[in-house]
Amino acid sequence: MSEKCEKCDGRGYDIVDTKKCPECKGEGKSKSFDLMKLPEKEIANFLKNGSSCAKCGGTGEIQIKEECMACSGKGSFYKCKTCGVEIAGLYNGEEVCNSCAKKLIVYKLDDTCDINEMEVGKLYHSIVRNIADFGVFVDLNSNMRGLIHSSNMKGSLDVGQEVIVNLKEIKQRGKMDLAPVNVKDYQTIELEKSLPLVLTSDLQDHVGKTLKVQGEVIQIKQTTGPTIFTIADETGQISSAAFASAGERAYPQIESDMIVVAIGDITSRRDGIQLEIKDMKQLSGEKEVEVRKGIEKALDDRAVAHEIEFMVESEVLEKLRPAMMEVAKVIRRAIMTSTPILLRHHADADGMTAAVAIERAILPLIREINGSDGEYHFYKRAPSKAPFYEVTDVVRDINYALEDVARHGQRMPLVVNVDNGSTLEDVPAMKQAQVYGIEMVVVDHHHPDAEVDEYLAAHVNPAHVGGDFGMTAGMLCTEVARMINPEVENEIKHLPAVAAVGDRSEADEAKAFIEMVSDKYNLQDLKNIALALDFEAYWLKFNSGKGIIDDILNFGDTTIHKNLVTLLCQQANGMISDQMDVCMSHVKSQELPNGAMLNVLDVENYAHKFTFPAPGKTSGEVHDRICKKFEGKPIITIGYGPDFAVIRSKDVKMNIPLMVRELHDEINGGGVNGGGHLVVGSIKFVEGMRTEVLSGLVEKVGSVEVE
Repeated sequence: MSEKCEKCDGRGYDIVDTKKCPECKGEGKSKSFDLMKLPEKEIANFLKNGSSCAKCGGTGEIQIKEECMACSGKGSFYKCKTCGVEIAGLYNGEEVCNSCAKKLIVYKLDDTCDINEMEVGKLYHSIVRNIADFGVFVDLNSNMRGLIHSSNMKGSLDVGQEVIVNLKEIKQRGKMDLAPVNVKDYQTIELEKSLPLVLTSDLQDHVGKTLKVQGEVIQIKQTTGPTIFTIADETGQISSAAFASAGERAYPQIESDMIVVAIGDITSRRDGIQLEIKDMKQLSGEKEVEVRKGIEKALDDRAVAHEIEFMVESEVLEKLRPAMMEVAKVIRRAIMTSTPILLRHHADADGMTAAVAIERAILPLIREINGSDGEYHFYKRAPSKAPFYEVTDVVRDINYALEDVARHGQRMPLVVNVDNGSTLEDVPAMKQAQVYGIEMVVVDHHHPDAEVDEYLAAHVNPAHVGGDFGMTAGMLCTEVARMINPEVENEIKHLPAVAAVGDRSEADEAKAFIEMVSDKYNLQDLKNIALALDFEAYWLKFNSGKGIIDDILNFGDTTIHKNLVTLLCQQANGMISDQMDVCMSHVKSQELPNGAMLNVLDVENYAHKFTFPAPGKTSGEVHDRICKKFEGKPIITIGYGPDFAVIRSKDVKMNIPLMVRELHDEINGGGVNGGGHLVVGSIKFVEGMRTEVLSGLVEKVGSVEVE
């Protein structure tokens, strides 16, 4: 195959100068013309405009040309199909260099070739299939068989033996007259059928035709029948079936992430179209690089997030737009490449609304690309009980991912962490994920540590642009979801309001989101939905509870939604009331040096355990009741157990992540870690150092500035 000379752009010459045309003196018009020779239909035009100069074509200039030195005036190069070097022309009609031409050429036919690709007098590789009295039958590929007649044989051949044959004659009805040849010094050239290369997006127009596709293998699935290869190019992907024998892996040399060229028939199936593979090869070298670069560029272009107007006015959101667009792009790209998406979220109202917003945006796109059951193979949502990505979480995620890789030939997943993932507590799990090449993005509003960015493909956190935790994960993720898929806006527009109420945000954006849906949900409705989510999250533990959560968030039957939320709130409020009846009499209060009121509760000994509300929510409920009783006074509430403490505050300028780091450094052997928001968070420590840690904590909260 020839390639155009880049130096002369295929002309075969270089233009080194121009000069005035000597014939027309630069005017571009002919000085004389035989009117009798002019066609009648052109006479009028000639009389009006005159005739162009024949020498310069009417330009008035003559180009001075020199033969292109690079291609010797040919305008193109040939490449030797054997060794790849550039050659000046064909050798006996073949694209081979002089060096390779000195050896005999033996052709190896791929499975797409038929008699039309063969020529009399040329040599071909074959394998002995069976032996008859009148000769030997050989296979030239999986579809073509020829006969070596006994009259052409000088010795014996064995079944399975490789033999080079000369095509002596093509007889009627495509029968071949073959003769074995004994050659030692030869070059093998693979020969494939000349077929059109078609993009996957255009395959529906070629049903019933044999053609060629090339792209990246993104999934391999072995069934009880054929092997199913999913091949993606720059426009989409195609499910491709190859059959060796029932349940046997076809083309075992082909693995995921390889760039291949596949040839086969396009067939129509109930759920779309499929490529019935006749032959498939891995591409390598320059061709692989070229195809991969084309796919990568096209994916980057297609994955770009949608430009949207935010649902509320917000300086923080505008500053976060580039980071949000990048998260949306990474997620869209994962969908387009059939990379499984694992959505991790904190198990509370804010975390669940954040995750569900993303979920509602991506599921239609996953089904569009991977079929109606695509969401079951390429998506999973899982809550994290702690407000960070625990090692427990990542071990589960890696284990499930490795099983899917082994069973279904899938890629390792993209992990999307929402309402967690921004702190040093997440780093140990992130390091494990990185070992397995798992990509991760985070949308969070906990106070971030810069170290986590080393492990993330993209990170959205309002603290990066001067915002704070009042811009909740549910608000952020709803806007990211619209960037991924704008069509879901109407069904998810109430989620930021639920998140704002559930996380008790006092940000201006929270008020705007709540006001935006006030025609459908009043403030009490939103509080009830948030409480129902928290209540059900406690009982769901590590399960996503998709159907129940969808009903609580009113994505199904409205009657069921109202009845379910009412019931769950009755049960939750009843259990909260019982817990408060026990706890409030055991709260110890004192005034701190900074004027704040400190309230402490031993939730291990003076609260119901292993039931709703959990220690964190119990401490929050105690805090709310004290704040209501002493309205206008700075309040700090600490609920503690054997090895943890939960901190809630109001009108106190605390920095809990900073306090945690200081306690870790100051209390030797305390094992202090934790974090959260600036004024709401939790810490952990070793049980034997509880007194020292709590004393140090009280000393620090007593010295901070109050509002």
